[in-house]
Amino acid sequence: MRCRCDHLPDLPERNTSEILVVVGLPDFYVARPPGAYAEADRSFEQLWREHVAHGDLALVYRLLAPRWQFLCWLADTNGLLLHGSGSSDITEFEPRQANDVAEFGDRTAVYAASDGLWAMYFALVDRKQGSSLVNASLHVLNADGSGAGQYYYFSVDRKTLGPEVWRPGYVYVLPRTGFESEPEEQAYGLRLGSTQWASAAAVTPLARVEVTPADFPLLEQVQDHDQATVARRASSQPDDFPWLSPAG
Repeated sequence: MRCRCDHLPDLPERNTSEILVVVGLPDFYVARPPGAYAEADRSFEQLWREHVAHGDLALVYRLLAPRWQFLCWLADTNGLLLHGSGSSDITEFEPRQANDVAEFGDRTAVYAASDGLWAMYFALVDRKQGSSLVNASLHVLNADGSGAGQYYYFSVDRKTLGPEVWRPGYVYVLPRTGFESEPEEQAYGLRLGSTQWASAAAVTPLARVEVTPADFPLLEQVQDHDQATVARRASSQPDDFPWLSPAG
C-alpha cells in the first residue's frame, strides 16, 4: 500500500492501513480499469524483447493495446519498476530528498512504482501547476500472496485542477536491482502489497515510454481538494486519509 500527500506541512505519522474497513475498501477508491492484457502478452513480450535488443532508451510504442496496459504488464509480470516524469532527457536517476508524510517516502532516494497507472499519473501531472497532490495506490493481495485487485485514489489541488494541469510525459522503465520495497501492510484481514520502491543509489533506466493525458484511463476519476482544508484535517486526524470529512 502506498499513500502520498505532497506539499502539506509536517504531520504526525499516520497508520495508512486504517483507511480500510472490514467489508473492503472505501468507495472513494477506483479499481484498475477492466481490460486484462493477457491477450496482448505475446505482442508486449515481442515489443519489449526488440527494444532491449535494439539498445535505445526511447521505446517506440506501435501496438493497438493501450499504453497503460503495456506499462502495467511490465511491472506486473517482468519484475520491472516505473518512474513518471515530464522530462525526456533523463539518462540516470540520482537520489533526491522526497517530500512525504510517511517515513519510507521521506528520504533521499530514487523512487519508482511497481504499478503502471501510478507511474503514468506522475508523468502526466504538471507539478508546476498542481501544487498539492493527494494520492494512493493499493495492491490488495489474497492470503496466499496472489493479486486480488489494484485500486487508486488521485486528487489535485482544486485551484489548479483543469486541462492546464495535464501535460505529455514519460514513463521510465527501471531495473528492480538495488531497490527495496515499502513493507507490506495488513488491515481488517486484507493484505496490502507495496507499490513504492526506493533505491539509495543512482539508477540507469532501461526504456522511456511517451504518454499523453489521453492514454490515462482514470483521468475523469481524478478528484479535487482544497489544500488548506486537507492540511487542517490531516493535522488533527492523520489516519483519516484522504481527509474528505471535517475533523471531529
